[in-house]
Amino acid sequence: MTSLRLSRVAFVAFSLIAALAPAARAQRDDSAMNARGDHVMGFDHDKTTHHFTLTKSGGVIQVTANSLDDAASRDHIRMHLQHISKAFVAGDFADPHDVHAEFPPGVPVMKERRDKIAYQYEEIPGGGKVEIRTSDAKAVRAIHEYLRYQIREHKTGDSTAVR
Repeated sequence: MTSLRLSRVAFVAFSLIAALAPAARAQRDDSAMNARGDHVMGFDHDKTTHHFTLTKSGGVIQVTANSLDDAASRDHIRMHLQHISKAFVAGDFADPHDVHAEFPPGVPVMKERRDKIAYQYEEIPGGGKVEIRTSDAKAVRAIHEYLRYQIREHKTGDSTAVR
């Protein structure tokens, strides 16, 4: 092989490795986040589905068991969502930090304006949901930042548009 051909082969190989490295790193990051999430939330992310919805007055966090027969996941989901609805009211966002290894965007403002934000937990078939509501424009923007981050990190495919 000529040195020009070897250079091209080396360039193609290097380009391929460089292109695949971010995907491998993202997969490792997803695995680490999912493992932390399973520990913090108390249920297996592979057996459950998260959804995040942006609304004019805030948004909704919803988690359900993938199987309606999975009572253990359903019960752990309900326990976790009740816990975070109370924690968020108190300005405690340790769980999202522990899952993502960082505070999600929007959290500082949600903490600062916690007295202007309501968190309402509700049981739904297979799991639960937390509705987040406020009439404070700055808090709404922070909640939307937080939910968009969750959509992106959990790869839910949910719309990032306000409904």
